[in-house]
Amino acid sequence: MDKSYVLSGVQIMGKSGISDIIIKDGRISAITETEQAVFGSDMQAIDCRGLYVSSGWIDMHVHAFSAFDPYGDDIDEIGVHQGVTTVVDAGSCGADRIKELLADGKEAKTRLLAFLNISRIGLSRLDELSLMEWIDREKLGLAIERYRSDIVGLKARISRSVVLDQGLEPLKAARELSNETGLPLMVHIGSGPPDIREVLPFLKRRDIVTHYLNGKRNNLFDEAGKPLEVLTDAVKRGVHLDVGHGTASFSFKVAEAARRHGIAPDTISTDIYRGNRLNGPVHNMASVLSKFLLLGYSLEQVIDTVTVRAAAWLGRPELGRIQVGDEANLTLFRIVREQAVLLDSEGEERVADQFIQAEGVVANGEYIASKIRA
Repeated sequence: MDKSYVLSGVQIMGKSGISDIIIKDGRISAITETEQAVFGSDMQAIDCRGLYVSSGWIDMHVHAFSAFDPYGDDIDEIGVHQGVTTVVDAGSCGADRIKELLADGKEAKTRLLAFLNISRIGLSRLDELSLMEWIDREKLGLAIERYRSDIVGLKARISRSVVLDQGLEPLKAARELSNETGLPLMVHIGSGPPDIREVLPFLKRRDIVTHYLNGKRNNLFDEAGKPLEVLTDAVKRGVHLDVGHGTASFSFKVAEAARRHGIAPDTISTDIYRGNRLNGPVHNMASVLSKFLLLGYSLEQVIDTVTVRAAAWLGRPELGRIQVGDEANLTLFRIVREQAVLLDSEGEERVADQFIQAEGVVANGEYIASKIRA
């Protein structure tokens, strides 16, 4: 499609009324009320009646290195083809292969950023922190120096299957590396040991705890659904709460408890890769967002977690706004008023009476229709 066209009759998130967004040469040139829009007859109009538009969705936790199995996928399949214009790979690669991942990103239509796994081997195997010698400080430092513009933080998966008998030692190393490099940590939590009450105190302001709504025994809520003190303390310190739904890390019961106690997500992310995209329970970003509508969050709250809030954490506010003069970075979606069965990572189902459906994106000046999985 030519890079000059108009999105006609769309509802901009956070604004009243229906608008036309005029895009020329990949940038937003005007935003007008529909009846006042003036554009050349040679400019193609895309009929967006009944659709919402937000700044392009940002998925803060994906696995986008297609060479890895099981935790890998094609960047555009989990990006622009499902309404997401920016993906942040959550530590698929360490220093050994980060160059390859970022090279793949340059060939994609989806913007790719990355957390660097503190283990140089990354997810080439799933116990990547079971040997401390795989935390190679020199290689990590060189990778950060070389790719600083694309690396947004460091990733450490701190759960039993990853660290084996190393306990908290990889997390201590991650904290030191974060302090030395100035890059924040994203810490994956899961089954213990280490106990979650030992893990959370290591996290500082702007660090991310991902999978915070998991339903495993070693989670952040007690048997009555009350948040543990280490969680409330972390929130007070400014630790960022990320969903990271994934195959095994989102529980409706835990999410309902979190909502009751006002522990809302800062960012909603998918932890998507080939297996849980094709077979569930993730499927796509819209499906994950729909679960938070079901939980009682407003549409604006839900969309803010994948636009304004994610962009703010990344330090790239332009990715979270719709503004004349900016690059056209947009997601178009609709609310479907039909029943849908939504599944969590524990096998529990909830029946929603509405769901979000991605329709397309504007990225790199191009309109790309979404691939919707029924």
